[in-house]
Amino acid sequence: MSADNINGSLSVPLRNALNSIQCIRDRVRDGESNESDGDFNLSNFWDTLNQAVKAVSQEATKLSLAFSRPPLPSLQDAEKLSESILKSLLTLSTVYYWLPKSYGVTLRRQVREATVGVLEGVTQLLEVILSLPLHSLTQEQLTSTGGVWTACDLFAQLPRDNKAALLVVLSAQIGVVKDATEEIEQALAEAQDPFSDILDDGDDDENPRGNQDTYWSEKDRQVIGPCQGLMKASAVCLRKLASAVQANGDINVPQNVAQLDDLADISMEISPGIDDLALCLYPPMDYSGVDSNVSKLAALLRKLLEIIRSSHVCAESELTWVQFLDGAVNHNQEKAKVLIAQDS
Repeated sequence: MSADNINGSLSVPLRNALNSIQCIRDRVRDGESNESDGDFNLSNFWDTLNQAVKAVSQEATKLSLAFSRPPLPSLQDAEKLSESILKSLLTLSTVYYWLPKSYGVTLRRQVREATVGVLEGVTQLLEVILSLPLHSLTQEQLTSTGGVWTACDLFAQLPRDNKAALLVVLSAQIGVVKDATEEIEQALAEAQDPFSDILDDGDDDENPRGNQDTYWSEKDRQVIGPCQGLMKASAVCLRKLASAVQANGDINVPQNVAQLDDLADISMEISPGIDDLALCLYPPMDYSGVDSNVSKLAALLRKLLEIIRSSHVCAESELTWVQFLDGAVNHNQEKAKVLIAQDS
């Protein structure tokens, strides 16, 4: 077959596979896992899942190579390639469904995201093969094939149980909170005008920019202090929680697995709360917005600390920092409210 691109009957098996894979992707994204864990073996699950991922990677490579240069494969070969990649993805999604919720919603969420990533990668590869002219192996096709490999390789880095899955969540949250806190500290340290690097006054020193909305007032800087205190309390709380989970986290009792999920869910709310507070600190400062976001973040932190206190990861030795941070949250919230209420 000497066509310059994929059209007519040859495209039919590829498009059918593409449509089927998109349906599988949507079901995995929205579907439920196995409710029963009677015969489930976690070690066997990971072995089978990794074999399935390896098969997808191999089939995607064969598919991409077959359509990388003229002559195009025959219709029969195209049907076989399409069937093989579809079969490998059906196997992968089926193995994902084996993982029961009782082994951890946090773990299941991360395996689901990785599975969806592979399905989306193959979807993109098929779309590229169907849409691009067939003169040679294009950069876009190389990129799409590499995207499938990368998505498959991520499985080797997935946490193997719900305790490890929670630690992944906490690590990500710690990074986001650290970045937001450092950004505010850097802006405060560099200049009175946090926008000086993106708004140029020009060379006329006699007429500097006069818009005070780009500057922090003295009151603004005072208000930022306890807000930074809340951000730092958030960072300390997440780091301490990660250490407690590492030391005391248990996955052998269903109740404890569920507690790890509760900790993951509330922890994932911290970084959005930090971002919302940080954004409203920049000039012109909206004091009502700061007050509202301070209250929201403080409430989140108190809720997190309460869940930590009532969970199995909180040994007696952990109570000291839980109580200290609870006091720090209250102190910084109250201080921020007092400063906001003061006249400029």
